[in-house]
Amino acid sequence: MADLKYYDIIQKPLITEKSMAGQMEKKYTFLVHPDATKSQIKAAVERMFEGAKVASVNTMNYKGKPKKRNSRSGITTGRTAKTKKAVVKLTEDSKDIELFEGL
Repeated sequence: MADLKYYDIIQKPLITEKSMAGQMEKKYTFLVHPDATKSQIKAAVERMFEGAKVASVNTMNYKGKPKKRNSRSGITTGRTAKTKKAVVKLTEDSKDIELFEGL
């Protein structure tokens, strides 16, 4: 496994209708590094966002989609990059993450 720093683990927040509805229950969704573990994700969120205390982390792995490409030398096949999504639930006494406020 690669040596991941906390700023490498969280790549970007996911903003969808379902993830925005989860904010009422203090659930935030992020795209994370595919090799990151739940404990690394928890430590990264608590370190990046002051006052955030993580209660639980749920992760989902997604395989890359198959793609075909036509070129002069013929049809080549491949896959898009694999991704990992993490849903982070904060404790009741935790501060909200300001990144999502006002959306």
